[in-house]
Amino acid sequence: MRVVIAPDKFKGSLSAPDVARHLEAGLRAAWGTAGSRGELAVLRIPVADGGEGTLDAAVGSGFTRRSAVASGPTGQPLRAEFAVRGREAVIEMAAASGLAVLPDGIKDATGATSLGTGELIRAALDAGCRQIILGVGGSANTDGGAGILQGLGARLLDAGGRELPPGGGALARLHRIDFSGFDTRLDEARFILASDVDNPLLGPEGAPAIFGPQKGATPSDVAALDAALSRFVEVLAKEIGPRAVKAALAPGAGAAGGAGYAAIAVLAATRRPGIDVVLEFTELGQRLAGADLVITGEGSLDEQSLLGKTPMGVARAAGRAGVPVIAVCGRTTLGAEQLRKSGFRDVHALTELESNVDTCIAEAGPLLERLGRRIGEQLAALAPATNADTKEALHA
Repeated sequence: MRVVIAPDKFKGSLSAPDVARHLEAGLRAAWGTAGSRGELAVLRIPVADGGEGTLDAAVGSGFTRRSAVASGPTGQPLRAEFAVRGREAVIEMAAASGLAVLPDGIKDATGATSLGTGELIRAALDAGCRQIILGVGGSANTDGGAGILQGLGARLLDAGGRELPPGGGALARLHRIDFSGFDTRLDEARFILASDVDNPLLGPEGAPAIFGPQKGATPSDVAALDAALSRFVEVLAKEIGPRAVKAALAPGAGAAGGAGYAAIAVLAATRRPGIDVVLEFTELGQRLAGADLVITGEGSLDEQSLLGKTPMGVARAAGRAGVPVIAVCGRTTLGAEQLRKSGFRDVHALTELESNVDTCIAEAGPLLERLGRRIGEQLAALAPATNADTKEALHA
């Protein structure tokens, strides 16, 4: 029996590698008490949708974890990780510029910067990488990616030639961008923006209006940030031409506080759905060959999951390979018909075992092992059959 476990993180509770590890422990516990059932082969492939957890997915797929000292979202130095495989790098924006690394968790919507992400890109260039995947999500900044450009050598100047302080709010005073010190190795680099966000940079659907409040922005902050980012577009257009204006309207420009904008306009990044990027570099499709079952999941399986989140991406890959797929989650709000159409053979939620959601979050590991044992018992009952019969029974 060969099982592939390919979950996303359970946000606020467990990383994807930990989810996979606990599920495997439960599977093996059930298999070990089921008598002689042959060998149980388990392949753990942590996955993500391009946001937090993308780095874990990369490391779980053969990338090497690296680290560098970078500026945090408020400018304080921190050590942030990225991943390298040959000339390819995966950078998770949340590692240096995320809400999770804000000092004492204090949000600063107008002052937070993406500078550290630019510094991580430079570290990846130092490591010889020329294809860079930017996993954006969970960012603390609303600076249009101006900080990324600063981290790569650009200077943002006011009318007196003084360098601007970090953060989106200061862009209201932007007069000129000096690219003379911009890293020349970027000419050889190719960027992929891994993001499901399709918002533009500005306006009622833009980064400040839609995502600013999550980062602590008040209504007046939102208006000020939108005006400041408009100024950023205007000045950048003077430096690089009309593509700066066009990029502000591009789907994904509003991702990660507008970091998608700088990536598209200046780094010529190609935006792709995060789950597609992750499934590609993890080679999940190829690694499903010969599998009898796939187990995927995430903390909350809901309507948002159906719009391209990790479980659906894994389910599609499993469907193409003809392998049945089961989902595990902390909780689900999906009805039976939605679950049927999603392609999952079955769904198991921690709330089936423990009705208190806070307990599910705090005790996710042991509860996942219990779910793994339940799934393992079902597999053990099918194990005497041939692989083909087992798959047919699981599909039934």
